[in-house]
Amino acid sequence: MTENDKSSQPKVEQDVVNPWEVQSSSDKGVDYDKLIERFGSSKIDDAVLARFEKIVTARGKKVHPFLKRGIFFSHRQLDEILTLYEQNKPFYLYTGRGPSSQAMHLGHLIPFVMTQYLQETFDVPLVIQLTDDEKFLWKDLTLEECESLSWENTKDIIACGFNPEKTFIFSDLNYIGSSKEFYWNMKRIEKCVTFNQVKGIFGFGDSDCIGKISFPAIQAAPSFSSSFPHIFNGRKDIACLIPCAIDQDPYFRMTRDVAPRLHYRKPALLHSVFFPALQGAQTKMSASDPNTSIFLTDTAAQIKKKINKYAYSGGRDTIEEHRQYGGNCDVDVSFQYLEFFLEDDEELEQIRKDYSSGKMLTGELKQRLIKVLQDLVALHQECRAKVDKAVIDQFTRLDRYKCCEDFPPLPQSSGKKKKKGDKKQLSESVQEMKVGDCANGKS
Repeated sequence: MTENDKSSQPKVEQDVVNPWEVQSSSDKGVDYDKLIERFGSSKIDDAVLARFEKIVTARGKKVHPFLKRGIFFSHRQLDEILTLYEQNKPFYLYTGRGPSSQAMHLGHLIPFVMTQYLQETFDVPLVIQLTDDEKFLWKDLTLEECESLSWENTKDIIACGFNPEKTFIFSDLNYIGSSKEFYWNMKRIEKCVTFNQVKGIFGFGDSDCIGKISFPAIQAAPSFSSSFPHIFNGRKDIACLIPCAIDQDPYFRMTRDVAPRLHYRKPALLHSVFFPALQGAQTKMSASDPNTSIFLTDTAAQIKKKINKYAYSGGRDTIEEHRQYGGNCDVDVSFQYLEFFLEDDEELEQIRKDYSSGKMLTGELKQRLIKVLQDLVALHQECRAKVDKAVIDQFTRLDRYKCCEDFPPLPQSSGKKKKKGDKKQLSESVQEMKVGDCANGKS
């Protein structure tokens, strides 16, 4: 794609970020510092990284490149999750996927790669929600098609390497009807959020179907451990950490608003940046246009062709100019993809220097990326080929998980009346959250 091609696209005056639309006003992509300010989250700064590194080093692990390179850049209460871990108190992970296409692309892998690392590092349970009901409401798909897409996407998710003894993957269309506890939490959440609030958060209009209005409660429910009695033994107090792209944050701002009113913990969040389309940050990846991304079903030849033909370049118009002035890593898609998937920090930094100085040409940069992606996708396809029905059944079973033993029931209340001060303290806490956090867009 050339600069002229880009200039012909409608100009976005301000970054648009919500669960259904992401548009950047700059070739460099979304301004994430401004987004942190708008959403009221916290930056993953050096102090948080240092604390995280100390903990994982003690477990014989390294900090994941996604954290070191700012790919996961923002959080809500990650520090509290780290405190719980230091106190030997439990937490669990929750992430998800909206199965709208049979083949997932590289961008869909990002939260799963990070979540797999966190599960392996901290040895914690994980729930993965497949929002096939959402896709039925938003897309021109039948229920049968949505269920089939969930099945296919489950194979890709399992191929990421999760622990079957501590991972529960569930389809909304299939699980909700079998779990009273999950359904009851949905109802509790729905009762706490007014129609005006959900319109304000998600921008629903008068022509949207009623299923869309109630869906946010379904995505919120996995944030509470009581939704999964076969994993957490009925416990309501287990903390939750949610790795996700930051466009999903509105769902969980709503969830964090509701949680204290239900006497549940607020979920913590870990936000990632967006994975760019091959044509650059101002182009949206689309399952209907296979040339906008690398898909996990692509062959080595297809990967090579897509990178060479479609990957937006930050290089100069001529070799002479490129040697003299160097390339722009801030807009070059091949370099940006390497930031996600090249594990070697030293090599990545050398590529940055060589490309920026003009020593490395665009073609050479693309060749390095092609090799990285061909190896990555080939390995994923090999792992996916081993996922059959028996393997899927391990991850989707509804019988009691062995890790239930790690969550003994809490002592029953003595039945004594709570002191007035306790009730006042809870009321003040909720009020502070509403007036302080929500007024500033922070929850």
